[in-house]
Amino acid sequence: MPGSDIIDDLARDYRAKRPQILDRLAEFTVVRDKGDGAIFEELSYCILTAGSSAKMGMRTVEVLRDVLLTAGESALQQRARKSRARFWRVRPSYIYHTREYLREHCGLELRSLVESFSCREARRDFFAGNNRIKGIGYKEASHFLRNIGFRGYAILDKHILNSLREMGVINNGVRPATRSGYREIEERFVRFAEEIGIDMDHLDLLLWSRKTGEILK
Repeated sequence: MPGSDIIDDLARDYRAKRPQILDRLAEFTVVRDKGDGAIFEELSYCILTAGSSAKMGMRTVEVLRDVLLTAGESALQQRARKSRARFWRVRPSYIYHTREYLREHCGLELRSLVESFSCREARRDFFAGNNRIKGIGYKEASHFLRNIGFRGYAILDKHILNSLREMGVINNGVRPATRSGYREIEERFVRFAEEIGIDMDHLDLLLWSRKTGEILK
């Protein structure tokens, strides 16, 4: 547990940023109402941000948006290349193969799919542990589900892990490589949020903003 000075500083920062955090979380809650295309766009965004940045992912989604559901693999790659996207070959390929799998699996009826799970862990496991869904691990699956309005998933990216390490919540900032490792750190994150009295979804955005200066999706 961090010292009282660190917790007090975190609490002050939270009070200042809470309205922005609430606004951002409210944006996530309406994504599913926008339809299956919007849900797939968020999945594509999370594929694109892995190993890159939120802003790069957003910029590449803007370039691909009108063809995400229709373009072939090569066409997606060339669009991404023109936008100078990082990993312009592999990430659009992941999007294409994931899209075609989901078309086969559920007819791309993604809202029905994500709302069909009675167990929150099964919902995340479907995306993170499914080798037909490319470029999505537990961090990316958590990111995707948070961005379409589900709560209670920790997004353990480098900013969150480093923050937790610096505050003594975890021993190091190494990204967990297994499901059990991810769940162990997530449980520590949840306990820490409870101990300091900040909702875990709020704390995730708060810690991320303290590292990046922004509250993005």
